[in-house]
Amino acid sequence: MEDIFVIANKNFNSRLIVGTGKYKNFEETANAVKASEADIVTVAVRRVNILEKDKPLLMDHIDPKLITYLPNTAGCYSSNEALRTLRLAREMGGWRLVKLEVLGDKKTLYPNMIETIKSTEVLVKEGFEVMVYCTDDPILCKKIEDAGACAIMPLGAPIGSGLGIQNKTNIKLIKEQSSVPVIVDAGVGTASDATIAMELGCDGVLVNTAIAEAKKPILMAEAMKNAVIAGRKAFKSERMKKRKYASASSPESDLF
Repeated sequence: MEDIFVIANKNFNSRLIVGTGKYKNFEETANAVKASEADIVTVAVRRVNILEKDKPLLMDHIDPKLITYLPNTAGCYSSNEALRTLRLAREMGGWRLVKLEVLGDKKTLYPNMIETIKSTEVLVKEGFEVMVYCTDDPILCKKIEDAGACAIMPLGAPIGSGLGIQNKTNIKLIKEQSSVPVIVDAGVGTASDATIAMELGCDGVLVNTAIAEAKKPILMAEAMKNAVIAGRKAFKSERMKKRKYASASSPESDLF
């Protein structure tokens, strides 16, 4: 059976979402996206040029007709900033599927969940389909879903840290209670981190820094693609039970 990734009633083949920040140039960004085979790329509306035609355009390198652009509110520290940014994105580019992040401070880049929930409610009422970056707190994630988010995006670790998933238990709890896709966002450092996220049952993984800051970003993008596929297949195959003691690989009956 086909294993289709569905967000806001839209079908995607790849469960890997790739960011477009921190690369050396747009050409490297495009090559990494191609190697990742991602169907969705995140675009920081306040940082990456997608609209000013007199300057280098990301769209000249990544075709929005072939790849879904996901405008996000990176760099926003209040609900008002985030709302203004996404309203601008919709007015200028027609985007309704968006990624919301409202940060709490510049040191940790943790989400301000009070502002995040408030922003989600407003955006949903205005007709946006909102994918929401949030803490890995199951209670707050449920509130985000109740506010109308089309995807929950809990952090695995602080943005850009590369520490991997720090609280597997919470991620599993969030997935178990959610009726919308759960996508690990932030903290992935290498391919094994992406595989772990998928083995926990997550619907997808978002990766930016781990690819962009690798010495060979194109190769890392390909590794992330394969890691997500492997993790998803492992989850769906339902792994063996863990045992306290050894269990012989060969049958013990009918021995000579």
